[in-house]
This record gives sequence, C-alpha cells and structure tokens, in this order.
Amino acid sequence: MELGIRLHLAGLSLSNTVREFEKFGVERSWKTVYDWVQKADRQPATDANPNHVALDETVIRIDNQQYWLYAAVGPEMNRILHIRLFSATTTALTERFLRELIEKQDIEVAFFLVNGAQHLQTALRRRRRRFRYKTMEIGTLSNV
Repeated sequence: MELGIRLHLAGLSLSNTVREFEKFGVERSWKTVYDWVQKADRQPATDANPNHVALDETVIRIDNQQYWLYAAVGPEMNRILHIRLFSATTTALTERFLRELIEKQDIEVAFFLVNGAQHLQTALRRRRRRFRYKTMEIGTLSNV
C-alpha cells in the first residue's frame, strides 16, 4: 500500500502504478491505488526545484525475491522526486536512475546527499554532479 502511494505521489499515473505492481505478480486495480492515496490524504508537494537531493537505495523483498528500491528525495520540500525498483544494484543501474531523475526534474544546480555506497558516488562523479557524503539515514524515506 505504501509503495503504491509513494509511486503515485512520485508522478506515476494510477495505471502505471498498477503496471509496476504487475511486474512483481501483485494485482491491484487503479481504483484500489486511488483509494489508498485518498485515505492517506497525501498530495504531491509544490513544483519548486530542490537545492539538495538525497539519494539512497534500500533492499526490499517481494515473494522471496530481493529488489533494490532507488529513491531521490527533495528534503527541503519533503517530496519524492523519483523512485525506481531494480532487480540488482550496480553502477550502471544507478547511472540509469540518475539519467531518469535528471530528465524528469529540473535539478541542474542541485547538490546531492549520499551515503557511503560507492556505486552512488561513482555514478554521480561520472555524471559530473556535486555531492556530499552524508551519514544520516536516507533509505527509510520515513520523513517523506
């Protein structure tokens, strides 16, 4: 339920949110996802451009399979900027996630906050993005 809400609030349509679930064998209707969003009473934040972007990934399990949920959050705006689920974690996939994020959001001047994960730092270096190692826990997305 929470993932469905977050995916929709991150910008996916109800239909695309349902398709993401279907990739993992989870069947939900767009109406169900809509009801979740309404019940949670959450709305997307303003369209302001973030000065900082917190990046992290976390492992989740769906039907005994392991996946990595990548997330980019605008901490000042309390807003998920981009979210993506991958079946592995590599620098190449991290670069793909960053490319999608940059195409989706106006973050040319944003400063990235990352943890010690080398693939995150390497991908940012390759894309010539400014970043800082931050020891806070970003992966839980609990403040969003």
